[in-house]
Amino acid sequence: MVSLVTAMQTDGYALPALVLSNVPTAGGLEKAKALGVTTAVVDHLSFGSDKAAFESAMHKELLRGEIDLVCLAGFMRVLSANFVAKWEGRILNIHPSLLPKYKGLDTHARALRAKDTEAGCSVHVVTPDLDAGPILGRARVPIYAQDTADMLAARVLKQEHLLYPQVLQRFLRGNDTLLELAT
Repeated sequence: MVSLVTAMQTDGYALPALVLSNVPTAGGLEKAKALGVTTAVVDHLSFGSDKAAFESAMHKELLRGEIDLVCLAGFMRVLSANFVAKWEGRILNIHPSLLPKYKGLDTHARALRAKDTEAGCSVHVVTPDLDAGPILGRARVPIYAQDTADMLAARVLKQEHLLYPQVLQRFLRGNDTLLELAT
């Protein structure tokens, strides 16, 4: 989130209008405030199992903030088809694997167990199917013999911070062709 906000503010290609979190104690909220970005919290826990009510509250916050495009960054909830339909083509996400490989969680450990020689991250358009939307960008990193999941995650995170702002800028200019970064 900080990389996206900083890039938007520095390069002027978009206005970061709102940082919305479902976790009241998320560290990104204070970082966003320090960068002059409005923040809001819709705590999913306060809605219990009523996912529709939680997503309705998020939708209202996004509308209140006059948001045009949603960039997920560290948002660890699966969005319903109903919510995604309201924002069709206007939600991007960053995922810590070279999609379509390793959708979901534990991507780094899975890549290591599979003895892959490279890993990376992908930016994609969010669709109702988990991590299955059109891929807009990928950044590759090598996997080394001594890597642990944490070591690999740290290298991938550096690439996420480079890739996401570049993909966002291209997407906002109407370019949805695949951007491939290599290290």
